[in-house]
Amino acid sequence: MSRPGDLAGRWLSRFLTSHLAAERDLSPQTIASYRDAIRLLLTWFRDVQSIPPEKLRLADIDRASGGRVVVGVGAGGEYVDDFAAAGVPIAERFSRLDESIDLLRRFWSCEAVSHDGRHFRYDGLRIRPAPAQDGGPPIVVTGRKPSAMRRAASRADGWMPYLYSAERYAASVRTINSTAEDLQRNLDSFRWMAYVMVAVDDRPATARHDAAAFLGGTYHQDFSEFVDRVAVTGNLDQVTEGLSAFVDAGARHLVLLPCTMTRAASVVPWLPELLTRLRERHVVD
Repeated sequence: MSRPGDLAGRWLSRFLTSHLAAERDLSPQTIASYRDAIRLLLTWFRDVQSIPPEKLRLADIDRASGGRVVVGVGAGGEYVDDFAAAGVPIAERFSRLDESIDLLRRFWSCEAVSHDGRHFRYDGLRIRPAPAQDGGPPIVVTGRKPSAMRRAASRADGWMPYLYSAERYAASVRTINSTAEDLQRNLDSFRWMAYVMVAVDDRPATARHDAAAFLGGTYHQDFSEFVDRVAVTGNLDQVTEGLSAFVDAGARHLVLLPCTMTRAASVVPWLPELLTRLRERHVVD
């Protein structure tokens, strides 16, 4: 019999979401090569004027992977230039995302889809063959604000915030559960995920510095004063405690982003030991 936290360790993997999207060909053949991975988490954070072909190809990827795809979606942040480059008014990002989520589920049914919405229009479009998973891959909403929590509670199959502390994660779980209760929506199969920035070093100060530098370079701001609120850093004991706090807060699936400026495989030698420690703590045979 396993406690609710048993899956937290099992989702730890070197298969990082951003690396697949940025560096590898997203053909079904490439995805099939990851059959040894536990799950494939594919993320799209920005929409365009029409649903991009990659989203429609998720059914192919799901079949090639043996039905292990989880789709993470988000509104794309607040970088006006990014949306301008895509030709999308930034004020429309939330309504576009909501409409896209609903359309994806309809496309995955393999039925002809006719739709005349605010942003998208289709006349009898049918996507075949179907995904391996009945009804299509789970859709997990990522974000940080209450509007994203409402989207997760009302439309999605899971929640995966980022740049959160364990305390803030616990508060988001309460908000989503409360919203779902108001909507009379059952969340028994809901995926409680957390995207956690992690830095591990025998010298805790070095780990903290590395995380602040990594996040500062990524988001172009100074994280030195508040990195402890958005990342888990320290030696292996401290990081184990920090990630366990997310499990105690309600997370059942952890996706880790090592905060390092290099991408060599050797940058995460601590991952197997961390996985073992979390399993020992949160799995009961």
